[in-house]
Amino acid sequence: MRIVIALGGNALLRRGQNPDASAQIANVEKACAALAPLAKEHELVITHGNGPQVGVLALQSANDETLSEPYPLDTLGAMTQGMIGYWMLQSLQNNLPGRHVASMVNQTLVMESDPAFGDPTKFVGAVYTKEEADAMAAERGWTMKADGQYFRRVVGSPKPQRVLETRLIRQMLESGSVVVCAGGGGIPVVRNEHGHRVGVEAVIDKDLTAAVMAEHLEADFLMILTDVPEVIENYGTDDARPVTRATPKALRDMDFPAGSMGPKVEAVCRFVELTGDTSAIGRLEDAMEIIAGTAGTIVTPGGDYGGPKDIQVPMPASVGEAKSHT
Repeated sequence: MRIVIALGGNALLRRGQNPDASAQIANVEKACAALAPLAKEHELVITHGNGPQVGVLALQSANDETLSEPYPLDTLGAMTQGMIGYWMLQSLQNNLPGRHVASMVNQTLVMESDPAFGDPTKFVGAVYTKEEADAMAAERGWTMKADGQYFRRVVGSPKPQRVLETRLIRQMLESGSVVVCAGGGGIPVVRNEHGHRVGVEAVIDKDLTAAVMAEHLEADFLMILTDVPEVIENYGTDDARPVTRATPKALRDMDFPAGSMGPKVEAVCRFVELTGDTSAIGRLEDAMEIIAGTAGTIVTPGGDYGGPKDIQVPMPASVGEAKSHT
């Protein structure tokens, strides 16, 4: 199968950890060790978050007295793609000796008219107390919002339209490579009046980008891996219950927070609705069990799934109407 995996921020940096390189590399190594068995059996595309890393670099840039102005967010996104991509590239190569692994810096097209630019919601950077957040807002002009019991900076998060290097990603997959790409949702770019690509100040939700990319790559399975075993309906209440199987409509009828589970649910629903294929939300360490159908929240058009046998991978195009892979 062709599988697109979106790794949550916890795969790189757990809450409470200092954002030191050593801690993040150790987390990446654990994540890649968990994904290596999947890569041995399937075509694999891996994307990842970058919110904390962009926040660290933004703060460093803002405090650098040698700069006349801080680096813009699109440039910081490119820097984190290179940094995290390198860590994942090396770890996957160590776990998959003899297998080609590629790490790419990608641009994601967004619309300049997207209303998200005027309503920032995407968390980036470190957590602060209320007093610290108020001070940062006054000093740097940042928009700060509550994230649990703490506060974090928020920026615009426009909807991804397309990963612009999708054709190249497809070529690498078809050559047998594992591909790490579109980190942090991709570098946000718009087309100007001349048709040229121009970076913009935003951070794209990586789960939504993963769904768009999976659709355009004609993937068989979209897997969003986080730190919860499955989606919980009525989370935090006496009526809370785990959801192990669902249709897109059933998930959409439930209420999920916009800043956490909401985008993940939107991503898996979008992918299933547009492709008729399978998606899931679950824990990183349960990746193999999710494919087998014994873990996670699995979303299909009919709400049923018994394992890989339920995924119909089309015949090659020469035999009939089909996807470009087997």
